[in-house]
Amino acid sequence: QVQLVESGGGLVQAGGSLRLSCLASGRTFRTSGMGWFRQAPGKERDFVAAISWSGGITYYADSVKGRFTISRDNTKNTVLYLQMNSLKPEDTAVYYCAAATNGYSGSAKTKYDYWGQGTQVTVSS
Repeated sequence: QVQLVESGGGLVQAGGSLRLSCLASGRTFRTSGMGWFRQAPGKERDFVAAISWSGGITYYADSVKGRFTISRDNTKNTVLYLQMNSLKPEDTAVYYCAAATNGYSGSAKTKYDYWGQGTQVTVSS
């Protein structure tokens, strides 16, 4: 069974940090592009960051550049990470990881084949 399972969300004060993880299992994701998206209440799901299958190329939304870092570990199962620093109240959302089996790694939601269930991040002011 293919699964993407996020963890690491929680409640943090503004200026704090969180590290999200996403364990991808059930098939090989070593050649898949992967990304993080987020959805705040009443809003669309927005792109946050993406990473190529090798980890050598990364992309970020302007709103998180310089604060968030995406990375991945393909050693065994593929694990995707999102290090979030200098968090702001506007970063509050449900964060989703996604995988594109054709290797795509960009901001288009429709290019991703698999999605996790999401993890809540709440930043208090």
